[in-house]
Amino acid sequence: MADALTAETILGTTEDVLRRYGPAKATVVDVARALGVSHGSVYRHFPTKAALREAVTQRWLARAHSGLSDIAASDAPPVDRLRDWLAALFEAKRKKALGDPELFATFTVLVGESSAVVDAHIASMVDDLTMIIGDGVAANDFTAPNPELTAKAVFEATARFHDPAHAGSWSDPDVDTAFKAVVDLLVAGLRSRR
Repeated sequence: MADALTAETILGTTEDVLRRYGPAKATVVDVARALGVSHGSVYRHFPTKAALREAVTQRWLARAHSGLSDIAASDAPPVDRLRDWLAALFEAKRKKALGDPELFATFTVLVGESSAVVDAHIASMVDDLTMIIGDGVAANDFTAPNPELTAKAVFEATARFHDPAHAGSWSDPDVDTAFKAVVDLLVAGLRSRR
């Protein structure tokens, strides 16, 4: 296995180990044992346990939110892109939280440990929203003197639907109605005054 050992193989195995033992008990030695290699082989790819955990977190966030940038860059009208982007983010988070709650809880812990990874990921999502809002301003669909600041406000205003701290409410029977109401309010606030 050592000859075929890749960073991606290590990350996949690390995810399995985290699912099995949880973030508090999972070690690099556990990952190496599951791979059938020495822990030194893992450290050749990831110099520290923290680096390994950050890479797993980054990989998980990228997978969980794949497609968001495609929505942001699509040719659809900005209003539709904004609605679709926010809906896709909420659905991705809800699917992860409700579909595999143990792994979601594990990654919630890892996200809390990886502030630089999370900050970069959030910045990327705000960039998507900035693009959508900026395009909406250019098309005279939105009024936003500062699209980046507005994008940050939209991201924060929708935190109930993407921040893991609120995951417990994502299965509430009224959550879809609440989501639609918040998005409708945001879109109405962004609409250009004609």
